[in-house]
Amino acid sequence: MRYVSTRGRAPVLDFTDVLLTGLAEDGGLYMPESWPVFSAPELRALRGLPYAELAARVMAPLVGEAIKFNDLQAMCRRAYTGFAHPAVVPLVQLDTNIFALELFHGPTLAFKDLALQLVGHLFEHALAARDAHVCIVGATSGDTGSAAIAAMAGRTRIDITILHPEGKTSEVQRRQMTTAQAPNVLNLAVAGNFDDCQDLVKAMFGDAKFRREMRLSAVNSINFARIAAQIPYYFAAALALGAPDREIAVAVPTGNFGNVMAAWAARQMGAPISRFIVASNRNDILWRFLTKNDMRVQGVEPSLSPSMDIQVSSNFERLLFEFLRRDAAQTTEILTNFRLNGHMAVPEANWRAIQRDFTGFRLDDAATLARIARTYREAGYLVDPHTAVGLAAAHECGPIGLPVVVAATAHPAKFPDAIEKAVGFRPALPAALADLYERDEKFTRVGNDLAAIQALIRRFADRNDK
Repeated sequence: MRYVSTRGRAPVLDFTDVLLTGLAEDGGLYMPESWPVFSAPELRALRGLPYAELAARVMAPLVGEAIKFNDLQAMCRRAYTGFAHPAVVPLVQLDTNIFALELFHGPTLAFKDLALQLVGHLFEHALAARDAHVCIVGATSGDTGSAAIAAMAGRTRIDITILHPEGKTSEVQRRQMTTAQAPNVLNLAVAGNFDDCQDLVKAMFGDAKFRREMRLSAVNSINFARIAAQIPYYFAAALALGAPDREIAVAVPTGNFGNVMAAWAARQMGAPISRFIVASNRNDILWRFLTKNDMRVQGVEPSLSPSMDIQVSSNFERLLFEFLRRDAAQTTEILTNFRLNGHMAVPEANWRAIQRDFTGFRLDDAATLARIARTYREAGYLVDPHTAVGLAAAHECGPIGLPVVVAATAHPAKFPDAIEKAVGFRPALPAALADLYERDEKFTRVGNDLAAIQALIRRFADRNDK
């Protein structure tokens, strides 16, 4: 399997090189040259497999010859051994046709663990084979940072620096990052929002000298390995509900569009997903785009679902590239203009093609609390604010007669303040995190200043040479 950049001016790479490269040299995002497709008989043969085995088989054609299947299989088994539920991604029925796909049973209680626990093993495998070392730099709106740190902490061939927007994550999200004591972890609290953090990371990758000097790599969903490792759980949901002989829809609470992109990729590979419901909070740029072709950047407003407090969704570039029929030049032109004027001008015909598959939805904070309370009252099921937005989207936009799978992206205990407002009590953290509020935090405050952040990362990397 070979990978091409959405901007069309970067080297064509195999899966391992894409893993280690992250963002393409031309500023684009890597995509498979073509999508492998599972036939109906092949899908039926996947039914009933343990999750780790399913993940290895679904990812194998994306990995290609870059990693031997036996090695990939072993890494999948190791990655998912520590998850708190034996099914890894259990499916829970909440209503006649509404199902929650629980993606929060990993070590940091969020869906990012499904990809990053495996990506940690993939990095270790690739770096050992090359006797190499990398500096991972990532931005987080809340969950990616803690999941990346949990996956990479203590790995001797990796330094990891995570930028989070100071004061704009939940306390649990922040503490999961800042209480990590591994010597290869640097936490930076940036004065700004997630989009600022994401722009800083992209700027570091765009600085060719710094990128080479630090041997930068990425764990954000700009790294296709992240998307590849998320695709299997949509296959798992589809198979549990009758694939290939029954279609489903999915409702995904999203900010950076990576989780939705993984669902769409699953359909390209044969999973019978007929509709994609994109659920946003008050930061509703994706809703505005999908309802009226208005992708205009506005200010980011803090919400009860902070992982969705995003205006510039990086992974939308991948979808745009596909719906522009892989025209890299047009993709580049549209995205360059978007950065210049804050408005994405998607041609009407391409927008309508996207609209045929995708439905936009938005929910404000008051309605989010109401949905949490209603779900607990009617189904006895507690959901975090992000999942609540997805559930509301499923109820209001789900196709009639089809099962709708809602991506339950985080454990409710990660957002105790919101849960208490909705249902009157604070959910307890699982035993492994019960002392989280008592642990010492370690992080560095920094302004929205690229040069200052690069200096901190250099100093952190140089500690190994002294």
